Amino acid sequence: MITAKEVTLLIQQSLPDAQIDVKDLGGGDHLEVNVVSAKFTDLSLVQQHQLVYGALKNELKTEAIHALALKTSTPY
Repeated sequence: MITAKEVTLLIQQSLPDAQIDVKDLGGGDHLEVNVVSAKFTDLSLVQQHQLVYGALKNELKTEAIHALALKTSTPY
């Protein structure tokens, strides 16, 4: 199981400017994550998600995160 704070810290290592909201959808390994970052500017949605998945790759591989509902966007 991984905490929301740990997920936030891992994403911030790759995207220091990111605003991150993590919600546990149940069991501690089903998460909804919303990430807003200026680094997503001019990137496709797939590329944005790849950046976040890359930050969480070990946690996804070991199934500390079993399910991830991910939303990404740029600041307004």
